[in-house]
Amino acid sequence: MIMNLFSVFDPTTGNLSLNWMSMLLVMILPSPYWNVPSKSMILILMVIKSLAKEIIMHINKIEPTILFLSMFTFILVNNLMGLVPYVFTASAHLTFSLAIALTIWMSLMIFGWLKKTNNMFTHLVPVGTPYPLMPFMVLIESISNFIRPGSLAVRLSANMIAGHLLMTLLGNNLSNNFFNMMMIMWLFMGLMMFELAVAFIQSYVFMTLSALYSSEI
Repeated sequence: MIMNLFSVFDPTTGNLSLNWMSMLLVMILPSPYWNVPSKSMILILMVIKSLAKEIIMHINKIEPTILFLSMFTFILVNNLMGLVPYVFTASAHLTFSLAIALTIWMSLMIFGWLKKTNNMFTHLVPVGTPYPLMPFMVLIESISNFIRPGSLAVRLSANMIAGHLLMTLLGNNLSNNFFNMMMIMWLFMGLMMFELAVAFIQSYVFMTLSALYSSEI
């Protein structure tokens, strides 16, 4: 049962595994979808503009905005594609989320320690820390800094896995009972709406935390 339950997250399907190609499905949309004004594109632009204002408010810079908006869009697309039947959920794997988190974190660390070394040392000791506690605060802040990419990756993957596991478990137990399936169809609809909200929220949280981490440099 456990093997069958978690097989939905198995990225391997034989010798030629194309599951990870699901991350590129959005690229096959025809160009008129992006170029021709439509209600969907107007909604997307409104969301992007509001997010851009929030990012600028956090980091007080305009240049990195395109990076965080692109990351938000990429994660959101993968989260939403995972809700489509028979489409591989790439964002439910640490391979996906940890690669993005480590890339962002390493780039921020390398830039900060090479270009703004004094600011990086300043953040290791909060303002008002007593002198005897400063060595301990440096150790605590360093550990907190090192676990940031792990916390970002685990938060995204765990939230995407939880809902999928619940729907898989209910679907496996009720697949042979049509009457029970019809009785709790409202539960599946509620879970789908919940997963849709989680897809948006986790993309937003990942983007916002990354922007806040970059604002410390």
